[in-house]
Amino acid sequence: MRVDLFDFDLPTDRIALRPARPRDSARLLHVAGEGPFDDRRVSDLPQLLRKGDVLVFNDTRVIPAQLEGRRGEARIGATLHKRIDLRRWQAFVRNAKRLHPGDVIAFGADVTALAETRHDDGSWTLAFAGNEPVEVLLERAGRMPLPPYIAGKRATDEADRSDYQTMFAARDGAVAAPTAALHFTPGLLAALAEAGIGHETLTLHVGAGTFLPVKADDTQSHAMHAEWGRIEPDTADRLNAARGQGGRIIAVGTTSLRLLESATGEDGVIRPFAGDTSIFITPGYRFRAIDGLMTNFHLPRSTLFMLVSALMGLERMQAVYAHAIADHYRFYSYGDASLLLPNG
Repeated sequence: MRVDLFDFDLPTDRIALRPARPRDSARLLHVAGEGPFDDRRVSDLPQLLRKGDVLVFNDTRVIPAQLEGRRGEARIGATLHKRIDLRRWQAFVRNAKRLHPGDVIAFGADVTALAETRHDDGSWTLAFAGNEPVEVLLERAGRMPLPPYIAGKRATDEADRSDYQTMFAARDGAVAAPTAALHFTPGLLAALAEAGIGHETLTLHVGAGTFLPVKADDTQSHAMHAEWGRIEPDTADRLNAARGQGGRIIAVGTTSLRLLESATGEDGVIRPFAGDTSIFITPGYRFRAIDGLMTNFHLPRSTLFMLVSALMGLERMQAVYAHAIADHYRFYSYGDASLLLPNG
């Protein structure tokens, strides 16, 4: 499909620079089938879902993966993207034309990395020196990797270390937050449980590729970056059992959705999963694992807007976003959310 079909105009003042407080006070646009739009709050979720439904969260934890350093006199910026092994990460590098294989980058606080290999997509393999875990080094030298549409408007600060982390964050490795889950609080989770709505977690370490624009003119020419994920056997069993009893599987965030779909066969059975996924979901895709999605509002021409268009239909999502823009919903990572239920 042509990428320009997924374009739309978004006023810059709709981009949220800080999250809602409390988190579950964010607005929620409820879109059920072809019914009218329903303007609600995230705290209304227990009334919008059914007993027996299961929400699926991503428990990845965002690491301070953005680094500023020097190679000699040259300033080098790096955003870690994907772990390769204990000491090596694939990274997107700013000012990469000043970098050559074998160069050492000093990131400050006694943190150095060797530029090993340049990849075809322009990213680099960086090998960190020393014996300390890379995550420890990042706590000393790194910053939270806020999306460029926020970082370009204000500096990252101490509040972002907690604001840009979900309540489910348990497993280090993400370079971007699974932002739909930023809206959840312990109180909301308790209210959902009281209403008979369950929840499960999986892990998908979101990479920096999620921020990259689609540069191709046609979706068939766009290659997704791989991200590592895991679904435990017991989790898959419980999800299959819930669905077998008539419950709906509602992915909280596109990362949860993508991993669930990667782990599910044509028979609709969710299987244990451990490995990379680069699934790219566009209109025409037949969903196998999920019955709905809670997600924030996404960038024009992005793979994520393509994904929600695959779930609900392109014309329907164009209408959803037109409503959200006209009604001053807040967009992107710190913004408001939508609950998309294709079958009502």
